[in-house]
Amino acid sequence: MNRLQSISSVALAAAFVASASATFAQQSFYERFRAHNESMAAVQPTWMGPLIQTDSRLAQAVRVSVSNSYAPGEHTVNYGNSHGVGLIVGDRIQLNLQPPPYMQNHSATFKNGFSDSVEEVKFRIASGNAEHGNFTVTAYLAYSFPTGSHLNGQRSGASNPLLAAGRAFGRFNVQSTLGGTLPTGKIAEQGRSIEWNALAQVQATGHVWLDVENNATFNYGGPYDGKTQNFITPAAFYMVRRKDWGPRHPVWVLNAGMQIATSGFYLYNHNLISEMRMLF
Repeated sequence: MNRLQSISSVALAAAFVASASATFAQQSFYERFRAHNESMAAVQPTWMGPLIQTDSRLAQAVRVSVSNSYAPGEHTVNYGNSHGVGLIVGDRIQLNLQPPPYMQNHSATFKNGFSDSVEEVKFRIASGNAEHGNFTVTAYLAYSFPTGSHLNGQRSGASNPLLAAGRAFGRFNVQSTLGGTLPTGKIAEQGRSIEWNALAQVQATGHVWLDVENNATFNYGGPYDGKTQNFITPAAFYMVRRKDWGPRHPVWVLNAGMQIATSGFYLYNHNLISEMRMLF
């Protein structure tokens, strides 16, 4: 009986040690996972990620977004707005997963349905915090999968290479991206495009950021060959965070803006975008 009790005690102790080790490992992984944004804050500027264009920094976040756009005879509500989860997987790499957004079309032409899913990878080429230049340069590559139904997405897959950069000057910063949309098929039906975005942003208070984006698309081939679409997008951001907040702690951001067409040619107009982010 004593021998059996000894064996049982050893087994119980081994199980306890294994459980404790597993718990420690989970806590260690969780702490490292939560520390990603903190590690990035040490090597990047601290501006607010833009509403539309790609942020040239790496940031770990969940974004829930809805847009309302108008065109002659049409009103489209986009639930998801091509945003999702961003995960930092290394000192220089971020992966973004964007599930297919749902399109609610108040139109005689388009039916309701899901649009395309997108996977993205960002690579931080160079950056510095406020003590080391306050800048970023980042390469970005996305691939769009043609998962859309009822003409709510592209006719084929498409790759989206892009270069993003930014520079901060105290509370003020400027950011810009240059890239394109390159379909892998049915090019005559879709064409290709070059996209250039630029913004100016200011941190108005400890919790509020304001910016204005310029979003331009230059079309080549396809039904819109030679036409340029341009928008001006004013936006505001409000950060909700704890009093003793630090870069390791999660933070909520509520933001909204409206795309206003400034070109003679446009596919939609007065696109009101509302969003909630959680950075973790």
